[in-house]
Amino acid sequence: MARYLLKRLLLAIVTLWILATIVFVIVNVLPGNVGRQVLGGFASEQSVKDFNHRIGTDKPLLVQYGRAMRNLFTLDFGKSYSSTARVTTILGKDLFRSMKLAVMALLITVPLGILAGRFAARRKDRLADRAIVMTGLATSSIPEFVTAALLSYLLCIKFHLFHVYADPPDGTSVIGQFRYLFLPAMAMVIVYFGYIARMTRAGVANSLESDYTRTATMKGLSNTRVMNRHIMRNALAPTITVIGVQVGYLFGGIVGVEKVFNYHGIGLEMLTAIKNHDIPVLQAAVLVIGIIYMLSTLVADLLIAYLNPRVLMEVKR
Repeated sequence: MARYLLKRLLLAIVTLWILATIVFVIVNVLPGNVGRQVLGGFASEQSVKDFNHRIGTDKPLLVQYGRAMRNLFTLDFGKSYSSTARVTTILGKDLFRSMKLAVMALLITVPLGILAGRFAARRKDRLADRAIVMTGLATSSIPEFVTAALLSYLLCIKFHLFHVYADPPDGTSVIGQFRYLFLPAMAMVIVYFGYIARMTRAGVANSLESDYTRTATMKGLSNTRVMNRHIMRNALAPTITVIGVQVGYLFGGIVGVEKVFNYHGIGLEMLTAIKNHDIPVLQAAVLVIGIIYMLSTLVADLLIAYLNPRVLMEVKR
């Protein structure tokens, strides 16, 4: 396990370096003067020149690249172009907001999807199975911002059951925050439920027809023990992989949901940084989301290796 973890960490470091390099190249090949874009068209040439000198964009690209790599490995991204606040302070608050929303969505989606997939697999090709599969296909094909807009209109504007804005005021209790975050979380649950349910259903259905399941049943083990100890340990590997990928997406890929409910998470912060040409915030946000993706997939792979030790045996080969 230690060897497997070390290889994954080294791969993650290389991947993060490649991602940082790609972001640097994209930012620097875009046309336009950074100082002019930030200060506006009415700023004097001297002001633009002084601004570019202060942020270092007038230096050679190799010098800027070296500074960007240093900032990456020291996690010091400097200050925002559009404010005097440090980038880490800005993203720290946004990351915490995104974490609350993502955790709430996962706590609803994961158990619901796994239970539905397990239920469907045990009733393969019956009405309940087809209903769950078709529901999952239908909901996962709808973009989350469309679901968010529909929920906002029906439950906020039409029936006044929830708040239109999902960002709770300071001092709101835990129960109050749940009421604010419920709708944006449900917008994501509706979309991602289908992925988890269908992956679980496929894994459990295959395991039910396997030789080890028949052997365990012939030994006289109860159906519950066979399901929990043998089937689910082997069937959940693809589901865990999907969940690991979705964790990263829940942090940075739900800009539409955050925009609909005016919830200032890290996705909406990236959108604001693009509008304001705030390159340090944009670069740091992309890298933070990349780190979250890598950590979530690493945890998923380690969990799969724990549930199914044959994965480690394949790695050793």
